[in-house]
Amino acid sequence: MQANIFHQSSWATTAIGTPIELYKKTHSGSGFSEQPILMIGGVHGDEPEGVRLANELLKWLQENEKTRSQMIRPWILIPCINPDGFAKNQRTNSNGVDLNRNFPSSDWNSEAKAPRYYPGPSPGSEREVQALVKLIEDEKPQLIVHFHSWEPCVVYTGSPGQKAAEILATGTGYECREDIGYPTPGSLGQYGWIEHKTPVICIEEQESIDLDKVWPHFRKGLELLLTGGSI
Repeated sequence: MQANIFHQSSWATTAIGTPIELYKKTHSGSGFSEQPILMIGGVHGDEPEGVRLANELLKWLQENEKTRSQMIRPWILIPCINPDGFAKNQRTNSNGVDLNRNFPSSDWNSEAKAPRYYPGPSPGSEREVQALVKLIEDEKPQLIVHFHSWEPCVVYTGSPGQKAAEILATGTGYECREDIGYPTPGSLGQYGWIEHKTPVICIEEQESIDLDKVWPHFRKGLELLLTGGSI
């Protein structure tokens, strides 16, 4: 591991004690004087495309750190925030909670259209969400990007995120839009934007796509986002 990339093998733990990894490079010397971009994979454990994208991105960041070939924005990366769900190929965490409905945004509610969307007994009840909320409060990222799979699109919550979303969609042919098409109370997007005015981007790769295609789809956009000009 490159010394300049900070790695916490157990940054947080899940409800059953599984460690959650975090990587970051936010100290001065990056060439960019700004708040970090926070990137997250594996919010839903049955979406391996997002975890694959996060891990491939990490490899690229590590390689760039060795070669110093490009200046990179300050960044934080959590490859898999829901390792228990990921291990079981299930959407929810070990408590059966959809983490992307458990954030303590003002629009959180207890209703769920199906068990897989169960928002938890109360807003922010889950340890994974609590850890992420604290990280957002402490680090104050300028942008949050989380990696999912469903129908291909790039969705931004908060109009200031439009430019970054368009950058991330570069070369994919995927639609870039402000609304996913249905309500998501208690989601990371709602929490980040409503509570902090931090724009949040949700990358939706094609569900069940060949995993070897995920990084090639989004590599150009992610590289542009992390090395480019103003966002």
